[in-house]
Amino acid sequence: MTLAAQLAPRPLYEAVAERLRQRIYSRELLPGDWIDELKIAEQLGISRTPLREALKVLATEGLVTMKVRRGAYVAESSAKDLADVYHLLALLETDAARVVAQRASDAELAELATLHAELRSAVGDAARFFPLNEAFHLRLLELSDNRWRLQIVQDLRKVMKLHRQHSLQKDGRLEASLAEHEELMQALSSRDAERAAACMARHFVSGLEAAS
Repeated sequence: MTLAAQLAPRPLYEAVAERLRQRIYSRELLPGDWIDELKIAEQLGISRTPLREALKVLATEGLVTMKVRRGAYVAESSAKDLADVYHLLALLETDAARVVAQRASDAELAELATLHAELRSAVGDAARFFPLNEAFHLRLLELSDNRWRLQIVQDLRKVMKLHRQHSLQKDGRLEASLAEHEELMQALSSRDAERAAACMARHFVSGLEAAS
């Protein structure tokens, strides 16, 4: 069955974009690689039109670079690019942690605690830890109730993910990340807004050090 048949209810270019995203995140497509449109369209059983629309989406996310008369390439990012992304994420998520500590309901904090418990159970398994970690951060952002912040962070995290999976493979990083989450949850549970913000800021400093 072709991709078009499998995912008919969803705009086809969105499904194609997600497939390509996962290939980039898994390093099947490496930074600087040329994206062979004919080959990929044939593999997915689609025409080049939805593929080109998908590439435009990935270009706006910073995952693909479009070069005139040369086609699309997987984006390459410098150390400065990575540092800039982490800097902005730290600003936005630090503020979100402060807001959640102040305003979240007990039920909402319990929801974060449940996600944190799942994260604790995944230490030693980076393949599980990474999506659970992302789910925790995105739920905290949702609870901070600012859709513009959430949208910006989601876009920035797509770029961060180019490096994040590798950083979590480093010795001791999963355990260190969990310990940072533990401190954050304690601050949130005690509704200490400034401590929660400080914990989140330290979390991003450590994350950048591991990813660099």
